Amino acid sequence: MLSFCRWHLLLKLIFTSKELFLDEKSETINSCTKLEIIITMTRRILSLLIAIGSLYGAIALAADDALMARGTYLMESIVACGNCHTPRDPENLGAPLEGMAFAGAFTIKEEGLNAFAPNITMDIETGIGGWTDEEIITAIRDGLRPDGTLIGPPMPSPFYATMSDYDVQSIVAYLRTVTPVKNVVQKSKYTIPLPPNYGPKVESVPEVSKDDLIAYGRYVTHTLGHCTECHTPMSEGHFDFSRLNVGGRVMPNVFGIATTAVSMNITPHLTAGIGEWSDKEIERAITDGVSRNGRELAKIMAYPYYKNINEEDMNAMIAYLRSVPPLSGLE
Repeated sequence: MLSFCRWHLLLKLIFTSKELFLDEKSETINSCTKLEIIITMTRRILSLLIAIGSLYGAIALAADDALMARGTYLMESIVACGNCHTPRDPENLGAPLEGMAFAGAFTIKEEGLNAFAPNITMDIETGIGGWTDEEIITAIRDGLRPDGTLIGPPMPSPFYATMSDYDVQSIVAYLRTVTPVKNVVQKSKYTIPLPPNYGPKVESVPEVSKDDLIAYGRYVTHTLGHCTECHTPMSEGHFDFSRLNVGGRVMPNVFGIATTAVSMNITPHLTAGIGEWSDKEIERAITDGVSRNGRELAKIMAYPYYKNINEEDMNAMIAYLRSVPPLSGLE
């Protein structure tokens, strides 16, 4: 309604302004003096420019609101960056530390690496507050810091590389609102070989159509949720995608509470995987951390975030999980 009214105003200004110059019957200048004509026209032109500016401002504001809404949904649901980038309290069963959202220092220890999630708050000295939007996007999708060095695993840049331009921009918009927290995080240590990069620089990625349920489900699961990162085995520092989703990755000392997690087989294999699970059982495992038999699953998964996944995305995820090859893990 706002846009229609403003366009109506613009059209009215344009089509009535000619009456200031000519009398259509006599084709002579009307009774206003030339000075009055100039003043009146100037006012109308200014009004026109203001209306155009307001219109574009309203459109830009609406676009910004939509971008922020998308970023909020992604960050507080399927993408769940806070699950790794917010430090935990080992004295409180690994609960997130208050006032330290996204401030880093969460530790992940696996064979070949001792990784510390960095501070991604807007603190300029210890976080990413001094990075440009493009530098943040490059860090997310290409896994490269502004100085060109590689961000090693478990940062899921090989998965984020197929994140759409709009979604990665929405995440940056959200990160810009994160409260700055001064928190120095030590560097990660690797004994496995790391590549100089994860491939050619990501240029532009279109959005995935929701009309293709499996393709969109793969995008939500594989790209945004990077579920395959934990549920796919690694070999010499690289993901073995020939064994996609067979699980078996060992993650010791989860959240610093002396708990070892082993990722499940989430292929549709009837006995080794989730092939016999109902859609509701799969959804409950994702959002509540409860297995088919009622067993509580390891809290390394971002259940508090996954509870916010909307129905459309959840249905697409389940459809995709049912579409991958059923593997026992013994192949």
